[in-house]
Amino acid sequence: PAQIMFCTLNTHKVDMDKLLGAQIGLEDFIFAHVKGQRKEVEVLKNENVLGLTITDNGTGCAFIKRIKEGSLMDQIKTVCVGDHIESINGINVSDCRHYKVAKMLKDLEKGQIFKLELIEPMKAFEMLEPRSQGGSLPEAKISRGRETLRLRTKGPATVEEMPSEAEEKAIKKVDELLETYMGIRDIELAATMVEAGKDKKNPDEFAMALDESLGDFAFPDEFVFDVWGAIGDAKQGRL
Repeated sequence: PAQIMFCTLNTHKVDMDKLLGAQIGLEDFIFAHVKGQRKEVEVLKNENVLGLTITDNGTGCAFIKRIKEGSLMDQIKTVCVGDHIESINGINVSDCRHYKVAKMLKDLEKGQIFKLELIEPMKAFEMLEPRSQGGSLPEAKISRGRETLRLRTKGPATVEEMPSEAEEKAIKKVDELLETYMGIRDIELAATMVEAGKDKKNPDEFAMALDESLGDFAFPDEFVFDVWGAIGDAKQGRL
């Protein structure tokens, strides 16, 4: 398990739009991407923004989810989507959450050269073709189901309904708020926040729920109120 960097659903490719999150369809195939070749790169930080979006697998492996086109890091072709950031200037960050890694990179002084040690996903399935559509399970059976297997950090896994249309709109809005306030996009984190607010009656109850489940983030009050507002707008059909 320690070798697994991240998992994708129904594709062996390093596709960040297919990342395994908190919900798994009962007919889904899971592909585990394991650690491959190590590499080092030196970067001159000549811009304030590197152009990286970082996420993590929840067990101490922060990796690159997006590289903004035309950005500083986009010009360094040895740095790729899916790479695990193992160390920054010799400081091991393997046990750090993605927001801490992002902050360390953001805090690096402009005009300085810094060194990244990266681990890329093992390229083990490059020659595989997509699965045939003529399998024994009809496509309609897969696309029609609304039940998912919900994996939780605490408590047993449960089979439950997928997010409603209103909840999906709220999740998308909260994801945008995460980028505005914290400089990260994390759809799984956004979904967890929306779930925490589903049965809450006021922003104080919501803030307490966030502190209990996501206290490590130390969300600012203004952000919490905006998230509560987004959840309420979605419930009222205003999104």
